[in-house]
Amino acid sequence: MAHRREQLLAWWERAGRRDPDQKPWMVLPDGRWPAPGAQLDPYGVWVAEVMLQQTQLAVMLPYWRRWMARWPDRDALTKADGHDLLLVWQGLGYYARARRLHQGARQLASADWPRDPQGWLALPGVGRSTAGSILSSAFDLPWPILDGNVRRVLARLVAWPAPPAREPGPFWQLSTDLLDRRRPRDVNQALMDLGATVCTPRRPRCDSCPWHDTCAAYAAGDPVRFPVKDVPRPSPLQVIGVGIVLNEAGEVLIDQRLDEGLLGGLWEFPGGKQEPDEPITATIARELQEELGIVVEVGEALISLDHAYSHRRLRLVVHLCRWLDGEPRPLASQQVRWVAPERLGEFPFPAANTRIIAALHERLGLSAA
Repeated sequence: MAHRREQLLAWWERAGRRDPDQKPWMVLPDGRWPAPGAQLDPYGVWVAEVMLQQTQLAVMLPYWRRWMARWPDRDALTKADGHDLLLVWQGLGYYARARRLHQGARQLASADWPRDPQGWLALPGVGRSTAGSILSSAFDLPWPILDGNVRRVLARLVAWPAPPAREPGPFWQLSTDLLDRRRPRDVNQALMDLGATVCTPRRPRCDSCPWHDTCAAYAAGDPVRFPVKDVPRPSPLQVIGVGIVLNEAGEVLIDQRLDEGLLGGLWEFPGGKQEPDEPITATIARELQEELGIVVEVGEALISLDHAYSHRRLRLVVHLCRWLDGEPRPLASQQVRWVAPERLGEFPFPAANTRIIAALHERLGLSAA
């Protein structure tokens, strides 16, 4: 492993992502990459690592910059408003991550930053790989990582014949064996950079890889076959009826989801699942009665769109509705609110709702809003 480690670090010193504009949380205040043993701000590293869960670096970077400008340290985050958190996070997806950062900041309060995995694992949303990455990145401590990029690199290195998730132990051992106790931060960053820039999922650049001479997947002639994947189960399609309820003042009714699940705390237009053999207009009327206690007249269709999550596919069928009777109540949500259509941008919505809002603005002649 020592020779492979030397090859990896030599490659990383030439081609790794060490520019302060690429990973601003990984550099010292003056923009220099930290020397072995130097400490970085754990807060910025923690925020970045949580954002990078399920999200690529290029996508998350502007969100990290906005977050850090708004809440530059742990103390500021503990005082943050939940509405503002979700608004800044809007578009990044997996919104539970924002709530978990907020909860974690309050859980740590003014305590010292943890310097062992157990301390980080005690925080919501931090798993073994995230804990190892924070400890190695911020404190240069020798803890291994095993994110998606690293799993792919190691699975190809040894041409592992089964899906890595079925048996992660050997991969944790490989990651541990590669660590250099003198430079754990650099080794872990090199592993992640190799997977992100060279050993990519579909078009690996094997001629640029420092390990291609000893890579079993490369020797087998088809690196893309690795890591071996489980046969995916088909994602079910759920049809959701959505009501855009307007009152006489032209305001639209929105409600805030409970603080549960991936979209917890976000605002949405009310609606719910279509029952078998149920007309979609009946779905909307029934759901608004059950969830808000109101009676509506379901009118013309506004938009229909498909949206895929990792575990399911949704078809949102949206109709304009006229409010007839009943005072809206949050029977299945946190709160409800009447909002002027031009102010909808002040509320954090799930990504799919962006197209619904745009369609509503166009329908109302507010497309320039």
